[in-house]
Amino acid sequence: MLRTILSRPTLWTGAAVAFAAVIVAGCGVSGTDLSDDASREQVAQGRVVYERSCASCHGIDADGTDRGPSFLNDVYEPSHHADGAFLLAVKVGVPEHHWNFGDMPPVEGVSDDEIAGIVGYIRSLQRAEGIE
Repeated sequence: MLRTILSRPTLWTGAAVAFAAVIVAGCGVSGTDLSDDASREQVAQGRVVYERSCASCHGIDADGTDRGPSFLNDVYEPSHHADGAFLLAVKVGVPEHHWNFGDMPPVEGVSDDEIAGIVGYIRSLQRAEGIE
């Protein structure tokens, strides 16, 4: 049956592939986090990029808005959403799954290095809130 589903392009869309990639790469997968070695400078630069590219939906202090979820909760802790999940979400977007805000579209014009800084900034905010 799985082979039948996977062979139907209308059922196995790009959104489903992106969702699967985020789940496999992000939820509950351990590994080297992009933010493990984030320096203060990278975190500061990450904050600037976050404020420019993410804050309108996720809040200026990552506390969420009516357009996107807060990253300051256990759903986004590193053991549930590894840094790779953030990278994929920015690069390819992600279908709604943990929230009721609709699908997140890809964010254009953000480099991998900038995403690493964003993740370092988010992880620093999470650590300040006791989310490890």
